[in-house]
Amino acid sequence: MNPRTALITGASSGIGAAFADVFAAEGFDLVITARREDRLRALAASLVERYRCRVHVVVADLSAVDASARLFDNLASNGIVIDALVNNAGYGVPGPYRASEWTRHAASLQVMVVAVAELTYRLLPGMIERGYGRIINVASLAALVPAPAGHTLYAASKAFVVKFSEALAGEVRSAGVHVTALCPGFTLSEFHDVTGTRATVSELPGWLWMDAPSVARQGFDAVMRGTPIHVTGAVNRSIALLARWVPQPILVAIGRRTAGRYRKS
Repeated sequence: MNPRTALITGASSGIGAAFADVFAAEGFDLVITARREDRLRALAASLVERYRCRVHVVVADLSAVDASARLFDNLASNGIVIDALVNNAGYGVPGPYRASEWTRHAASLQVMVVAVAELTYRLLPGMIERGYGRIINVASLAALVPAPAGHTLYAASKAFVVKFSEALAGEVRSAGVHVTALCPGFTLSEFHDVTGTRATVSELPGWLWMDAPSVARQGFDAVMRGTPIHVTGAVNRSIALLARWVPQPILVAIGRRTAGRYRKS
């Protein structure tokens, strides 16, 4: 029996690279995609050496409107069948909503909403036909708590990912396809360097943080169990639980106080 193959977006660093490592360790071949070819090639070489798996590298910028279609065509032309999809690519646009050009917001929505939905749409029929599929959509704890000022579209995009995954999980489970929205909190990765918030979030206490390999392992285990929504770590699960039961005005007030400290304004 040939190994199954997992496609991981945003695989050049952080949680995406950690997912590549977990899936390879579990016997999957890989397709890894991101914008930085040098990072992808280095990761591919490391994975092949350590796990003797096959790794197909596709350099792609998912903010391009036709990127998902071109990625799908690349897979088809190379005869690659995808059994697991990790929609991990994403980033935040910090600062007041009107401080950035609309094109910048549109690009983030293309990556974090449209590409997630489109890649899933294109790969799902094959999974259903074969009676096996695993889809992990990387959301965020931010989707489950009141959204503070700054990163206006980030929490909204991640809330979409959670609801999309939750509904789809119920729709396709009987076909042998598991869908999980993974909701990490603060994770040690390059995310905050990209958004320019590294200096501010570094002031947060260490117990709020998780490392990317732990997040990826929990995501893998959750989708294999068929868990529709998984919040990583006991601290994050406690925060998510509090967000359901603490009165909304109190949570909003807390969000307002912390937003100015941990977001660019």
